Amino acid sequence: MTFEELRDKAHSLPLKPGVYIMQNTQSQVIYVGKAKALRNRVSQYFQDQSRHNVKTRAMVSQIDHFDVIVVQSEFEALVLECALIKRHMPRYNILLKDSKGYPYIRLSVDEDYPRFSLASKATEDGARYFGPYGSRGASQGIIDALRQALRLPSCHRKFPRDIGKERPCLNYHMGVCEGYCRPEMDQSQYRRSIDQAVRLLEGKLDEVVDELTAEMEQAAEALSFERAAQLRDRIRSIQLLGKRQKAVAGSLADTDVVGYWRGEAKSCFVVLHYMAGELAAKDWELLPLPMEDEQATVATLTAQYYSGRGSLPKQILLPCDIDERLELARMLTQAVGRKVEVLTPQRGAKMDLVRMANENAREEVVRATTAEERRSKLTEALGGLLGLDHPPHRIEAFDISNTGSSDIVASMTVHIDGKPLKRDYRHFKLKDMPHADDYASMRQVVLRRFQRYLDGDEKFGALPDLLLIDGGAGQVKAAQAAMEEAGIRVPAYGMVKDDRHRTRALEGADGREIGIQQNQAIFALVGRIQEETHRFAIQFHRQQQAAHLKGSALDGIPGVGPTRKAALLKHFKSVRAVREAGVEALAQVVPLNTAQAVYEHFHPQRGD
Repeated sequence: MTFEELRDKAHSLPLKPGVYIMQNTQSQVIYVGKAKALRNRVSQYFQDQSRHNVKTRAMVSQIDHFDVIVVQSEFEALVLECALIKRHMPRYNILLKDSKGYPYIRLSVDEDYPRFSLASKATEDGARYFGPYGSRGASQGIIDALRQALRLPSCHRKFPRDIGKERPCLNYHMGVCEGYCRPEMDQSQYRRSIDQAVRLLEGKLDEVVDELTAEMEQAAEALSFERAAQLRDRIRSIQLLGKRQKAVAGSLADTDVVGYWRGEAKSCFVVLHYMAGELAAKDWELLPLPMEDEQATVATLTAQYYSGRGSLPKQILLPCDIDERLELARMLTQAVGRKVEVLTPQRGAKMDLVRMANENAREEVVRATTAEERRSKLTEALGGLLGLDHPPHRIEAFDISNTGSSDIVASMTVHIDGKPLKRDYRHFKLKDMPHADDYASMRQVVLRRFQRYLDGDEKFGALPDLLLIDGGAGQVKAAQAAMEEAGIRVPAYGMVKDDRHRTRALEGADGREIGIQQNQAIFALVGRIQEETHRFAIQFHRQQQAAHLKGSALDGIPGVGPTRKAALLKHFKSVRAVREAGVEALAQVVPLNTAQAVYEHFHPQRGD
């Protein structure tokens, strides 16, 4: 279907809740979404593309056709969307890695020395399965904690095959393994520890703790204090493990707190699990930047995370209010057969928990995102904001600096993916300018820049993807006029300042302003570019003024021409040092009679 046909079909949809399924030319599902009113939601994709972000534009460009399923309520739309996303795993939906299912803990009970491992699903293979649990990372953490608490082996040795073949490994000497590879170890002791691990996974924490406590007391009465201390430490580890296992399983969690952070290159979804008011576990996943806004993303990820779990917390706290909050609570309540609250706190202790979850998400994003990724995503966002065909890899910015009609100069700075490329910075001295005229100056500078490119000057050999001009619509029109004369087309925008001299917007030649303050990353980038370009212009302007002053102070002295003036400044570094030098010092650079003339020029009262 053509874009116009897609738009017409969208306009013909009913104003009813439902799910829409976007497909490409191969009939692959590339995106699934839900809507309160299908016509309104789907039509938005086929409006002005400049309003969409880069990812949405890419998705829309691949849509060949779409289907819709009309349902009776928003609740049914939410349930159906979750099911379709799990089934099709669309490319442009934001997806949790574990959304296909949740891992089980597998125990190979048919072996002489059973071992724990992770399994994607429970099968009838003679092993015993526990779960499903949360993410694979959290579930593996339970296995590791079981091994450490009960001092079970974590090495790759096979028992009984490898018993007595080698010396015990470092784990035994560190006290985290009983050393079942030693010949003197009894298999029954291993089986007893495995039995305790099974009971812990079954939730029989108190039973195991009471058993070990009795054993600890017997060891103390027998004056075996080292053994008693080992059992005491094991009891503590098991108690901590019990909290963690329940939290990850979700079976007895009081509260889950959802956090979310969207960075410049990645986003992160976090769930903090609380047991009896204490933080027991953290589950998190890094994700690519989604097409949707924060509310839609949090709603989608939360539904994915909890859908299909066998047990859920009593209460889930969200970082932002979502339209589907009541529907999500209803879906989860029906799934577990008891009430599950989904809340969006606004203040108090619960809001503090949400802030902490968001901060955890932010920290994971910052730690995982490289500076190069941040810059790349930042220019991608800037290109999307300006409606450019592609992100502006090379940005050139121009500024004019003058004092009246004297020493009118301009600067050109270059930023590659948002990073300054100082070797490509350029200065310009304005020619044939009888008086200050910012518009004429900007036109001359931009024309000269592109003329140098057309002339094959290697210093100007790369064309920019975007011009940023210090000023408003007038300066942008002047730059565009120069480019038209040179036969070159590059998008150009003016950097407009507020009353505090901060860049508040980008302005086109037509006077239309594009606000950037709502996007802090873009706001900071454009502000840095404007400040750097202004600094470079002012620096060159001051250099020109200083050079002019130096020249006038030494001009007119008998015997001092351009060569001797350059020699004096090179030797003494400044006009002030020349002024303060004596005849003998000056004579080391110029002839004696010239040295005397220079001295008398600066000290006329001593010229006799």
